[in-house]
Amino acid sequence: MAVDLTPRQPTKAHGGDGGAYYEWSPAELPMLGVASIGAAKLSLAAGGMSLPSYSDSAKSVLILTGKGTVGIVLPEATKEKVVAVKEGDALALPFGVGTWWHNAPGSATELVVLFLGDTSKGHKPGQFTNFQLTGSSGIFTGFSTEFVGRAWDLKETDASKLVSSQPASGIVKLTAGQKLPEPVAEDRKDMALNCLEAKLDVDIPNGGRVVVLNTLNLPLVKEVGLGADLVRIDAHSMCSPGFSCDSAYQVTYIVRGSGRVQVVGPDGKRVLETRIEGGSLFIVPRFHVVSKIADASGMEWFSIITTPNPIFSHLAGKTSVWKAISPEVLEAAFNTTPEMEKLFRSKRLDSEIFFAPN
Repeated sequence: MAVDLTPRQPTKAHGGDGGAYYEWSPAELPMLGVASIGAAKLSLAAGGMSLPSYSDSAKSVLILTGKGTVGIVLPEATKEKVVAVKEGDALALPFGVGTWWHNAPGSATELVVLFLGDTSKGHKPGQFTNFQLTGSSGIFTGFSTEFVGRAWDLKETDASKLVSSQPASGIVKLTAGQKLPEPVAEDRKDMALNCLEAKLDVDIPNGGRVVVLNTLNLPLVKEVGLGADLVRIDAHSMCSPGFSCDSAYQVTYIVRGSGRVQVVGPDGKRVLETRIEGGSLFIVPRFHVVSKIADASGMEWFSIITTPNPIFSHLAGKTSVWKAISPEVLEAAFNTTPEMEKLFRSKRLDSEIFFAPN
């Protein structure tokens, strides 16, 4: 049975004055369940705080807008890392990492954070399960006061008071005067990479640019086990048709701009043809070929690949498989003339991955 590949926007899961948490559901985007991928966004208003929690999935993270602070507690760490983050920052969060997020009270913009991750070991294929450490749905609300008191060496009355003192769930807005730790410059080392400032892995004039997240520029990528990149293509540019040749799914979130996308699967069947715009998410099945063309506004997207070191095969451009295949094979395969084969081979000799409009 064919799976619906239509790009989707997220729906609000919960929130309040401090902000909101949005997620994509496998019920609306079935490929999430098929690929065991979770996707969600956190939006914090000025003064908003996402309470400490941990997740059942490793995640790749991108700061979409704004700036703020994230607290990160790595497994077995004795002290949290307090990291300043801003638009374009990418982070890799392995299993078992505790985090909290905060947008400064005086901030003029929302802090919006994108989470994409592998849910194959999680509770719900295709959806993150977050475990709150405090609040009305916090872990310790489920334990008896006897257990909490013994664990924290508190009287049961004090344990009960502490556990029930935060009535909110997940996201709060701090009151005037409440302060959180200031970011520590050295804590940012190896924890975040700004994709808008990093060295470009691909830079094609009037075509597009790519920054690839890897174990060299973001070491925790190895523990997360997901490849990721931020791609920006210019007005009316095309991203070459290509596919992941290592049995990986490609999960794409459109950061801004708009354009058109086509995906082709087995038997030459076009399984997706649609417009895509900022805020939408879609998933390309394994071995399917995908290509995109930007509108006049250009287009930017963040993708994860379900393998730490993805390998792509392109079907157009100077690095395409066509340039490697012998002329005789091309003539026979296309059932064409030597003249047409020469014309075909003479094109895209200098173009790679992105094609600027003629």
